[in-house]
Amino acid sequence: MKFLPNWRRHAAARPLLLVLALLVVGLAYSFVSPQETSAETDMTQQIEEGKALFDVSCSSCHGLNGEGTTQGPSLIGVGAASVDFQMGTGRMPAARLEPQIPKREVIYSQEQIEAVAAYVASFGPGVEIPQKSQYSPEGLTEEEIAQGGEKFRANCSACHGIIGGGGAMPEGKYAPSLVDTADVHVWEAMRTAPGQMPVFSKDVLSDQDVREIIGFINEANDQPNYGGLGMGGEGPVSEGFWMFILAIGGLSIVGGWIAKKGARAR
Repeated sequence: MKFLPNWRRHAAARPLLLVLALLVVGLAYSFVSPQETSAETDMTQQIEEGKALFDVSCSSCHGLNGEGTTQGPSLIGVGAASVDFQMGTGRMPAARLEPQIPKREVIYSQEQIEAVAAYVASFGPGVEIPQKSQYSPEGLTEEEIAQGGEKFRANCSACHGIIGGGGAMPEGKYAPSLVDTADVHVWEAMRTAPGQMPVFSKDVLSDQDVREIIGFINEANDQPNYGGLGMGGEGPVSEGFWMFILAIGGLSIVGGWIAKKGARAR
């Protein structure tokens, strides 16, 4: 027992006690702190892979931290869904500045796109890449598809045409054709509002509404073509215009020819 008081007065006692206390605290924290799950580890690795791709392919226009430059907008808060749409349709990376970047061949795999999307999502909260149940029209009834047609005509047809064939817009821009557009990209476009498109939040159109609209688009473009001039599927406006030009214009020419021939006969 006499040893303890003598040991406490030793010059090395306090440093040793401090080291021992730190060791005890460290061991205790290792037992109570949450361990990183395999999912978190995979996410960290995915973000690192996305950063490497972003630095090479995107940072020259959007900045090293997605802050934006004179060549490209800020990506802070745009979300993973926006990246999945832009890269998944080949619009990004852009080859050059244009009034509107068209759909092109995709040069990255889906895994690479999702990695870049995860990295951009780390800049700030935004719309996430949807689950299949949010956009897939599988299982919709004919009535629900018909309702999707009504919602499409009310919200989309003014720009994209009566069955999604696309249409012109001011300043050299246009609403692209929705024919052969992936279901997930239709959902992402409606939620992230690329280009001139307005955003359709869940308060405006629920996921069920979007599923019905996608179901209508697929149904309309799966209809058999029985021949004839489709005129882009623009509907009664373009058909009426050409009817006026060909029918009324033709009748005017015939009427003028008859009047001229009658005048010569007299």
